[in-house]
Amino acid sequence: MRILTNICSDDLQKSKEFYVELLGFNVKYDSDWYVQLCSPEDSEIEYGIIQRNHDLVPRDYQKPPTGMYVTFVVKDVDATYQNALTMGLPILQEPRNEFYGQRRFLVKDPNGCLIDICSPWESE
Repeated sequence: MRILTNICSDDLQKSKEFYVELLGFNVKYDSDWYVQLCSPEDSEIEYGIIQRNHDLVPRDYQKPPTGMYVTFVVKDVDATYQNALTMGLPILQEPRNEFYGQRRFLVKDPNGCLIDICSPWESE
């Protein structure tokens, strides 16, 4: 089995740049209607971005996302946060240690999708 998450976008180029620059994804496939990214550590970990108004996306699902978010676990959440600041991204929550053992920050991607970026941490 293979799982591939796809999100919808109004601007594929801007979305691709967001994920490549912030998280270091590699571009696996790039067209005018769909972009497929993959982890630099494992090309089987994929993330797709499809043009929101494409015929493959049912009309009822061509709306901005609500009620969900995507989590990316990174090696160093603070370094990724600094990268997000450098990129001028809209930070919704600065990094903080959460009760369940993750340090995370929240950012909004160009499509309005809530993105949770975190790393494990241990209390002292």
